[in-house]
Amino acid sequence: MLIKKDIRCKDDEFTHVYTLILRPDNTFEVLIDNEKVESGDLESNWDFLAPKKIKDPEAKKPEDWDDKEYMDDPEDKKPDDWDQPEHIADPDAKKPEDWDDEMDGEWEPPQINNPKYKGEWKPRQIKNPKYQGVWVHPEIDNPEYEADSNLYRFTDMGAVGFDLWQVKAGTIFDNILVTDDVDYAKKFAEDTWGKNKDAEKKMKEGIDEEDKKKKDEEDKKRKDEEDSKKDKDEDKDDDDEKEADDKVKDEL
Repeated sequence: MLIKKDIRCKDDEFTHVYTLILRPDNTFEVLIDNEKVESGDLESNWDFLAPKKIKDPEAKKPEDWDDKEYMDDPEDKKPDDWDQPEHIADPDAKKPEDWDDEMDGEWEPPQINNPKYKGEWKPRQIKNPKYQGVWVHPEIDNPEYEADSNLYRFTDMGAVGFDLWQVKAGTIFDNILVTDDVDYAKKFAEDTWGKNKDAEKKMKEGIDEEDKKKKDEEDKKRKDEEDSKKDKDEDKDDDDEKEADDKVKDEL
């Protein structure tokens, strides 16, 4: 079953440890890298059981219940000049001189937006004096609800699986530990992930530095090539200009 809370995972490129702790008092904790990020009780956060309360099937919203907070102002009237067409014929358009009514049909000026068009008229809104608020459906005890003090208990842990939805490729999930000892799980995480996290970060920083250095070199090379091409173009323009000047002098 899906949890009702939104527990955000780590959104980076490093390794992380995710831990779910189920306790005999029907509570849970979620740890990320051995730090608590969420907790609560099983019954409230999953739909293991039928709800304690349900809407009273006998209760109905009164027919005269007014739940509209605002209403049209009955004193507000649409202005007489409000209704205007959205488009009008362009008054500056002229019939082309070569227009042939017999060949081209009857000429009609093109349409333009009407500056006097105001759109659909709606009366202004005022507070509804009969507004009664939002009607709340009354609830009653659910006769199908039955408490269960053993929600946490799994009598047969036959398999463990992941239901995953990824938006980034390349994520790896591995190393599953199932145990009834929380302290052991935390120590196991520190002895594995904990011993590698700093080295992993240092390695990532080294890779990023190499990538930056490579990019800077490529950017410099590209800029040098562009500058070189620009200089050649400028030299060619200078040569063409000098050649033109010499030609004029020869003609003189």
